[in-house]
Amino acid sequence: MDSIVTAQDYLAKYGIKPSVQRIAIMEYLMEHRTHPSTDEIHSVLIKWMPTLSKTTVYNTLKLFTEQGALTALGIDDRNIRYDIDVSDHAHFICLGCGKVYDIPVDHLDKLIVRGGEELTITETHLYYKGYCKLCDNKRLK
Repeated sequence: MDSIVTAQDYLAKYGIKPSVQRIAIMEYLMEHRTHPSTDEIHSVLIKWMPTLSKTTVYNTLKLFTEQGALTALGIDDRNIRYDIDVSDHAHFICLGCGKVYDIPVDHLDKLIVRGGEELTITETHLYYKGYCKLCDNKRLK
């Protein structure tokens, strides 16, 4: 992510009008780059925003994704995860602990799809699944 310092600046960059809830959600995403789900974000923010509904969090994340400020990741079979890093990169999910890792990938935009001449590709998602070092060590014991 570039050097934008505030949630308000980041929202403005993507043409999103700030509100107390939107700023709080964006600040959470900027501070916790853990690929959280809607439930994770809601469970943290509800502690100091008791009127914040899960629907508001869901709709806000949907808006952020539609405006290009976030990427929605369908890597987890149970939840959509959200990534504030909208640059080209791959993801790895640990099948043991569920943690999602960013994986830098060079030239993802130059990936050649055979037989894709009749297709207009607007998004590319590259996911890997396996075990992180800690979970793999536990699994092999």
